[in-house]
Amino acid sequence: MRMHVAGGAQKPRAGAVIFTARESHGLLSTPLNQETSDRKGARGESLQNGGTLPLFLEEPVDAYIVKSNPIKLRCRAQPALQIFFKCNGEWVHQSQHSLQEHTDLGTGLMIREVMINVSRQQVEEFHGPEDYWCLCVAWSHLGTSKSRKATVRIAYLRKNFEQDPQGTEVPLNGMIVLHCRPPEGVPVAEVEWLKNEEPLSSDGAVHTRVDHNLIISQARLSDSGNYSCVASNIVAKRRSATAAVVVYVNGGWSSWTDWSPCNVQCGRGVQRRSRTCTNPAPLNGGAFCEGMSVQKSTCNTLCPVDGSWGEWALWSACSPDCERQRSRECTAPEPKHGGRLCDGAALAADNCTGGLCTQNRKLLHDVKPQGVENSGDVALYSGLAAGVVTVVLLIVAVTLYRRSQSEYGVDVIDSSALTGGFQSFSFKTSRQGLEERAEYHVMSHPQTFPRGLAPDIPYRGVSVGTTLGRRSRNLFTPQVSLTPSRPLHKATAVFGHAGGRLVVPSTGISLLVPHGGIAQDTTWEMYMIINQQDSSTVSEDEPEIFLSPAVTYGPPGLDLSCPIAMTIAHCAEAAGNNWTIRLKRQTQDNKWEEVMSVDEESTCCYCLLEARRCHVLLEQPGRYALLGEPLTQEASKRLRLAVFGSADGASASALGFALRVYCVDDTPHAFQEVAVGERSRGGRLLEEPKVMLFRGNSFNLQVSIQDVPQLLWSIKPFTTCQEFSFSQVWASSQRPLQCAFSLERYSHSTPPQLSCKISVRQVKGEEQILQVYTSVAENEKGVVPFFAQSDCTVTSQTGSRAFKIPLSIRQRISATFDIANAKGKDWQLLAQKLHIDRNLCYFACQESPSSVILSLWEAQHQDSGDLDSLASALEEISQLQSSGMASFGCSRDEQDSGAH
Repeated sequence: MRMHVAGGAQKPRAGAVIFTARESHGLLSTPLNQETSDRKGARGESLQNGGTLPLFLEEPVDAYIVKSNPIKLRCRAQPALQIFFKCNGEWVHQSQHSLQEHTDLGTGLMIREVMINVSRQQVEEFHGPEDYWCLCVAWSHLGTSKSRKATVRIAYLRKNFEQDPQGTEVPLNGMIVLHCRPPEGVPVAEVEWLKNEEPLSSDGAVHTRVDHNLIISQARLSDSGNYSCVASNIVAKRRSATAAVVVYVNGGWSSWTDWSPCNVQCGRGVQRRSRTCTNPAPLNGGAFCEGMSVQKSTCNTLCPVDGSWGEWALWSACSPDCERQRSRECTAPEPKHGGRLCDGAALAADNCTGGLCTQNRKLLHDVKPQGVENSGDVALYSGLAAGVVTVVLLIVAVTLYRRSQSEYGVDVIDSSALTGGFQSFSFKTSRQGLEERAEYHVMSHPQTFPRGLAPDIPYRGVSVGTTLGRRSRNLFTPQVSLTPSRPLHKATAVFGHAGGRLVVPSTGISLLVPHGGIAQDTTWEMYMIINQQDSSTVSEDEPEIFLSPAVTYGPPGLDLSCPIAMTIAHCAEAAGNNWTIRLKRQTQDNKWEEVMSVDEESTCCYCLLEARRCHVLLEQPGRYALLGEPLTQEASKRLRLAVFGSADGASASALGFALRVYCVDDTPHAFQEVAVGERSRGGRLLEEPKVMLFRGNSFNLQVSIQDVPQLLWSIKPFTTCQEFSFSQVWASSQRPLQCAFSLERYSHSTPPQLSCKISVRQVKGEEQILQVYTSVAENEKGVVPFFAQSDCTVTSQTGSRAFKIPLSIRQRISATFDIANAKGKDWQLLAQKLHIDRNLCYFACQESPSSVILSLWEAQHQDSGDLDSLASALEEISQLQSSGMASFGCSRDEQDSGAH
């Protein structure tokens, strides 16, 4: 292999001088011609390389210098006697060339290849009108050939985008256009789009234009996300700012449902139909449907008309049988629309001669039938036979009845015949008892009270029967009170612009007045009253029962700028779809009208039903209660069971001990009434109260005492099992139902310890066991405290002490979320994160939806002392929006300052 250097860019003649490697020193700038060269040697070289111009097999290509790394330029030609690089019009020094040559075995032609390095310094030091360039020149005997120019540039990519994409909100099926202009760079950067950190693939709806803009012609819900564009070349990769794209859906109304049946069976009533904002449902901050979700219309139902008899017709003529007849018709009026038919006979007959009518010319009373003389004996024997048959049938019936009840393991008898029968009554102090006698009529029998129960304890609206030996389905018939229901618990306080909280102690009832609800320089003396309700206040035609106490708040005419939040405890087992629970308000004529159903949407009221409480947002003072209509026999309400004990004052020997078992609705208010009464009579709670579910399946509730030590204690015969009727328990209306078991020790030497079990079970339903283990001697030590509530003394709080959320933070949260913005921080997102996901149209109608939502949160969390759930919701929203809690102005120190 040899290395040659040729000079000059001119076309060499045939006699050009060829320099060997030993002779080529320095930079060659001109061709060296020598007319006296050895022609013989030249002819031999020409024959070897052929008679053609050089042909480039590889030409130098454009190149970029990355950082400080030099680049290599290559060139290859055949046939070539010499080959060199020329850069920016000047020959490259021979020492900077790397030359290789070989002979093509197929053609025998010489192939020469040359390579040079170009550094970053060379390019930076070049100052010319164009970019740094190099080309390759090759010689043959017929002349020279030049390659293409290859430019050499320093590669770079600037940091900042000339235009970042901007976030946008578009409706469904709208057009999305995102602009992106990448940073300046050499070579020009290529651009790709990312969605949620993943490369975005183009499809029929997504296009990327030449100017790098992203266009989505028809936005889909799936197109919502975080978009960014990435620019890259051989030097670096840059990423733009993130643009949040929200595809929202405006709500649309569904079709109206059919009109409901008229809500009354007679006369003028109301029927309604509803629609929901689900066609489609608003998404991602879309607008709510405009208009009402419920329509009401008056309806008239024809009232049933009971039939009544018209006047009797005239008597007919006297017949040969000495009878006359007359008739009447049920036409005054006729029964219509399902009314009852007339009671009684339509035809009447009478003797028309006053007993003087004769047969065969004899007076009628002198005529005797044949064999009448012996009729006395026949009557005697017939009566004896009938008596024997009656006794036998009675014995058989009793035997079969006792067998049918043997599955319960105890004797079941009618409790109205026992001293431990059930009574539905209310405990009062002695003063309240005197007042009660003036307000209620009581019918009782001196032998039907439980042992140890003084007859001066008022039995509200209860008639105690004395039926013996048979089971009664309605042991006690409530008497309708002639006076309005009397308040049992009341709390009052004066509130101003700062708002506050009103609590009825130990009842689970409270009222929250938001800050700003009352005008500046204005105060109201507000009150809450829990009224004892009688089942007679609900129409017998309606299957509804009270699930909560009736609560009154006022005063009337109270003027608030935002709704108050009232919390009411209830006893419904709300899991499943077995109830229709309604909030109702009592009218001036003591009827209950529906405000809203808990499961429906309304713009006048809001109900948030929890397992044991219901939080209600109200704007109108009045008396409210939760009533429930069972939809299936699986509908259940919770009963709280408790057993109390005390010395039996009715026992003559002072060895008696009375156990009293209570079954009340599982609300704090209902059990508080039991507690107050037992405290006044010195009773002790013998077992922790338990809760059982009572199903609406029409089966009774049985209470039995078991495992009584037979050798130490005696119990009155036939009182081991007693029973509540279904109607007593199901419609108890918050009244305590009680049964009593009277036990007696055999002597003073008998150990005073008593252990037994109390079984409370619903036939074909649930059962609970109350375990009793007590010492009678403890009764001498005083009453053991058995009922305490954390809120038993605090009835009101005003100003900032009443709220968990500090006022400054509350105002900033409301200001942030009340108005929707590009990042989606609106009150709907706040409601979603606080798990308020229904009846949002109510909040949409409020002046400050966020403030009302926070009032509802305050009512929910009044028993907890921290803001963790609210802080977590705000942090989650902040993470979704790629911003911190600082955007809400809610630091952890400020949160801690709000926990009272």
